[in-house]
Amino acid sequence: MANNKQHRPNPDDRSDNVEKLQSMVQNTIENIEESHESMQFAGPEEREQIEAKNHRREESIEAFRAEIKDEASSRENGFK
Repeated sequence: MANNKQHRPNPDDRSDNVEKLQSMVQNTIENIEESHESMQFAGPEEREQIEAKNHRREESIEAFRAEIKDEASSRENGFK
C-alpha cells in the first residue's frame, strides 16, 4: 500500500538552541568532574583513557561555546 502523504520537514525552531547548548556544556562539565573522582580508583591504563576522553570533552565545550555565540547572535538578529 503506497503512502500518498508527502513528508514535510518540521519548521526550523531555533528559539531554544542557546539554552540547549548551555545545558550540554553544563552536563559535559559535570561529566569531567565525575571522571576526576573516578580517576582516584583507576589503574594507569584506565586513567589514560579517562584523560583522553576529558580532552575530547574540553574540545566539545569549546565548540559548544562557539555555537552558543553564533546562536545568540542569530537570535539578536532575528534568525536571519
